Amino acid sequence: MRKHSRKTILTLSVLITLNIFCLALSQQASADLYKKGASGATVREIQTRLKDWGYYEGSVDGVYGSQTEKAVRYFQRKNGLSVDGQVGDQTLAALGMQPSGNSAASGSNSGSSGDLDLLARLISAEARGEPYEGQVAVGAVVLNRVEHPSFPNSISGVIYQTDAFTCLYDGQFNEPVAESAYRAAQDALNGWDPSYGAIYYFNPATATSAWIWSRPLIVTIGRHRFCS
Repeated sequence: MRKHSRKTILTLSVLITLNIFCLALSQQASADLYKKGASGATVREIQTRLKDWGYYEGSVDGVYGSQTEKAVRYFQRKNGLSVDGQVGDQTLAALGMQPSGNSAASGSNSGSSGDLDLLARLISAEARGEPYEGQVAVGAVVLNRVEHPSFPNSISGVIYQTDAFTCLYDGQFNEPVAESAYRAAQDALNGWDPSYGAIYYFNPATATSAWIWSRPLIVTIGRHRFCS
């Protein structure tokens, strides 16, 4: 009985140890983390976006070196993220990129899914409390800028353009995203444009720029004036 009990205990101990080890490996494999020493296509995309937005001055070579780490820290610090110089899920999302371990929704690629999340975050931060049509209109303005030659040609580029949106500097961009903002982002991506082609909007109650008042008014929705 004693030998049998000892064998049973030993077997159980081995099985438990193996399960813990496998779980740890699984969690490690499912978590996206890019840091110094990493390389590949995702690192190249990270470098490209950081370079386009003025955070990175090195070569886009797909190698996560000291310059890339420094640029990531700069980006994290400017956007209210935890500053560790490593690109995990939160920093990937802020860059408008989807973690490679998560599959995109059917019919979409990782880029479009990342764009949806990023656009929804911007809408929530800029138009939380506005009528739903006004939320869609804010998303449409971002998309109109993507198509306009005077602005960056990507959603992430438009959103992270220097001084483009105050929510990136007052903390609102990092607040929880309203559920309606996801629906508004999807409607905007699907082509609904209540702003009728606007590339600017502002709140007359808080606007301090004389220039923005000079922009031709297209439509007013809620507290926002949408302009060309």
